[in-house]
Formats: sequence, structure tokens, C-alpha cells
Amino acid sequence: MSYDLIILGGGCAGLSLARRLSELGEDCPQTVILESRSSYTDDRTWCFWGEDAAQLTHLVRHRWSWASVAAEGKTVKVDCSAFPYSMIPSLAFYDESLEMISQAPQLLLEAGVSVLSEPLKVGNNWQVETSAGMRSARMVVDTRPLQTPQRQAAGLRQSFVGHEIECAEPIFQPDVAELMHFEPAGEGEILFFYLLPLAENRALIEATIFSAEPLGPDRFEKDMQEFISRRVQGASYTIRRSEHGILPMSILSPQGNPDASYVSAGLTAGAARPSSGYTFQRIQRWATDCAKALGAGLPPLPHARDSMLLRGMDAIFLRVLRLQPEIAPELFLVLFQKVEIAILVRFMSDRGTLSDYAAIASALPSGPFLRQTFSALIASRMP
Repeated sequence: MSYDLIILGGGCAGLSLARRLSELGEDCPQTVILESRSSYTDDRTWCFWGEDAAQLTHLVRHRWSWASVAAEGKTVKVDCSAFPYSMIPSLAFYDESLEMISQAPQLLLEAGVSVLSEPLKVGNNWQVETSAGMRSARMVVDTRPLQTPQRQAAGLRQSFVGHEIECAEPIFQPDVAELMHFEPAGEGEILFFYLLPLAENRALIEATIFSAEPLGPDRFEKDMQEFISRRVQGASYTIRRSEHGILPMSILSPQGNPDASYVSAGLTAGAARPSSGYTFQRIQRWATDCAKALGAGLPPLPHARDSMLLRGMDAIFLRVLRLQPEIAPELFLVLFQKVEIAILVRFMSDRGTLSDYAAIASALPSGPFLRQTFSALIASRMP
């Protein structure tokens, strides 16, 4: 079967592009989305700051007007009501995206279909062998995790496990998002907990570790049990659902394909912000731009590269975290204590100005960052 476009993977990136294509009307290319899962479940959440440029805010199910960071007995709590911390549950996004695809005659989602071999260019078309037969198209957008890791200027992973729990008693403060609650960690690791109250008796609690190696769910079991026990203060609770993920925290060098008709996109291809792991809004911006290009008859677009200044700041910050993980709690406490929240939000949402960058840099302790900047410059000049 032949199409104009094949989208490999129907996750966040693949569905985000498909839903934007569905809005093009007659300009929408004939597209098939190949997804290995047979059905969609509420398997993750996406969070972002509710600033003016945020997309798909109608799908937000929870917002928090306060945010906090805690470490070593200190807590910094900030008022973020002007741009509330916001959460979209995946099922809300999946359901609406699938409905939009079903209403667009040029789009077809093939669920439960596995890709059996890597796409091969034959003549002007890409051939993709699948469990449902051969699929062919002029263009491919590949949102699957990259098989060959990209070059990394600073290698960290953000591994996490989350449980949505329901307690028998009211425990949580519904309007405060606890973004980082740091705890002692293993050598070379940064451990913190992330608590989003969904009601007075319900919350999403995640254990997150920054480390050089990706970590599986078993690594978090003991830490999660101990943290939840402390927070519920003896109240009984049930786990409603769980999630696990690994986000890249690296400065990626995009892998360009010499053929413009094939691009990689998604989490491991530049969608994730290196220093934070924020991904959802970056994917939405890419999907909007990529769909616009395809609707105009142009090849698909990869993710846009961050500015040189932003890449440089993220690279130095990641280098400090990787080489001096013990100072991470202090760094994040200082950022939320000394930097105006509006500046932090713009910076974390890729909307920072030069003055915002200067405010961030001046708030952080100069010693570690000057040392790592100097080390990075020396390393860059070595043969």
C-alpha cells in the first residue's frame, strides 16, 4: 500500500504531527501512522508551565498555583499563579488525537502493527516491511527511539518511576506542586521526589534519578516505599496506576539524513530539553511547523536546534550536575529562591531572553560553573 507519508510510531510525537496534519483539510498528505501497541492506556503524564505560548491547554486536567523545591530541611515555595504548573494525562491527549485522526480521510492509524525491518529507499519511495504487509511512501517521519545513540556532550539520563496513589484520608495540599524534594542518593546519582496532588487524598508521586546510566523500575522500589510511607503518615493507600520512563539529558548533535524525505523526531531526536527533560511543548511546536511544511508540499522538518547560547548554558549545567552531583540540591534551591519565577518559567519553556540568561547565571554559585566552563573549553581544544 502506498502513501505520501509514513509516520513510524504513534506516541506523543507521532500523534502530535498527525493531529496537526488533520487540520490541513485538502492539503493533508495521504498518511499512515504505524503503531505497535494495539490500544492506548493512561500510561504517562505531561507537564509544562502555563505560559501564553503553551499549546493544547484545553487538555489540561490539573493546575497548581504554587510550586516548591525542598532539600536538607529547607523549602522554597513560589507563587506561579500567573503561569500555573499544568498537567495533561496521556489518555486525554490520546483520545482526542485518535478522534481527530478518525475524522480526517487522508489519515490512517494502523495499531498493533510492528515494523519488521528498517525503511529502505527504492526509487522515489521508502519501503517499510510490517507485520501487516509492505507499506510504501515518498516521505517518512520516524518517531521511534533511535537505534544508534546520538553524540552526547554531557551524558546523563533522567530515569523515573511514578505511582498515582489514593489515600483513605485527606493528606495533600491540592494547590502546591512539589517539583523537587531531594533525598540522599547513591554515588554519582541525584535523587529527588516529585509530588503532584490531584486531590486532598490523591497524588502522583514520582522518584527521579539523574545518573549516567538508565535505570529500571526495580531501582526505585525501596526509595518509593519509604517516601510514600513518610508522606501518608500511616494512612492506608492504594496504587491506582504506575508509570516509568527514561529521558535523555544530553546535548544532542542531530543526525542528519542526506535524504530530506526521511527525518527522525521525538524524545531521542531532539524533542527533550537537555537540562530539564521537558518535552511536550517542544513536540507541539515541532508538529505545528512540520505539518505546515508538509501541507505546503515541502519535505518534513526535524526538530529545530536550540540557540547556541541555550545549548552552551545547558551543556555547562549538565556538566556540573554530572561531575558534582552533591551540589545539585543547592543549585535548584538557589534558582527558585533568587530568580524571579517569571524568568525561570521563560527559561525552562525555551522563551528566555538575554537578560533572563544573565539573571540565571548570576544567581548560581560562580565557582563550579567557572571551573566546568574552563574545563569544557580546554577539552574542546584537545585533539
